[in-house]
Amino acid sequence: MISIVIPVHNEEKNIEPLYKELKDTLDKLKEEYEIIFVNDGSTDKTLEVLKKIKAQDKKVRVLNMDRNRGEAAALTAGFFSSKGDIVVSMDGDGQNDPSYIPKLIEKLKEGYSVVSGYRKKRKEPFFTRRLPSAVANRLIALVTGIKVRDVGCSLKAYRSHVVKKIQIPHGFHRFIPAIFGVKNEEVAEVEVIDRPRLHGKSHYNITRTFEVIRELLTFPFVVKDPECGLLCVKRFLIYNLFLFLLSLPLSLFMTLILLVILAINVMIWKNASRFLTAQREGVFDCTEL
Repeated sequence: MISIVIPVHNEEKNIEPLYKELKDTLDKLKEEYEIIFVNDGSTDKTLEVLKKIKAQDKKVRVLNMDRNRGEAAALTAGFFSSKGDIVVSMDGDGQNDPSYIPKLIEKLKEGYSVVSGYRKKRKEPFFTRRLPSAVANRLIALVTGIKVRDVGCSLKAYRSHVVKKIQIPHGFHRFIPAIFGVKNEEVAEVEVIDRPRLHGKSHYNITRTFEVIRELLTFPFVVKDPECGLLCVKRFLIYNLFLFLLSLPLSLFMTLILLVILAINVMIWKNASRFLTAQREGVFDCTEL
């Protein structure tokens, strides 16, 4: 079976056209499939549209989150609820073209664990979306070792066992597939054409770049062993605090440098703690309708 996971938040006008395109594509595959919409605390008529579609199609499942928890939690809910051997993720705004799904699956069947879409011609503003995304992609590839050129492309296909390893905290979905512990040689890319959003507003802005940097600094400490990583961060924090206290009688410049290092340490410690809490307690609370 193939499971399609689609997080949606206030996408009332985009869901039905996307569903029709998606169904047309999946029916041609001649394979069993399910479509999982995850309603992430929408405040418009998104849930009503989803209920209507579900009533007409038994292959559609709707997960309703208890509140708006963000894309990472919605993806995690869909991944952990999926029944397919292959799991495909995509956005609910219509920018991901479902017609590329067969290519992703075909590539996955060559033996890869993850296949990621690569948006060659993005239909988004350069300075607020494409430039920050390009910088983030380079940084993420450098830190994670996974040479995916477009981690921000939601159109991805996975082996089912891959996506059920990690509860993804807010913000860490930007490191998919590296967050799942796959190796670079297990990941392939398929070029896709990005489409413009027809309805609604994007949920992203340039401030997300700073969130990427924050999570990126934490990533090396949590990806393999969160408990051990958190312990290392605590030790660094105590060590830097000790150095800071010793520097107080020294020059103002040295004190400021150590203060910045200490602040970064505190940020990493908080983020690592959040990651560990997510693994213990989970990141989603939803009901299947």
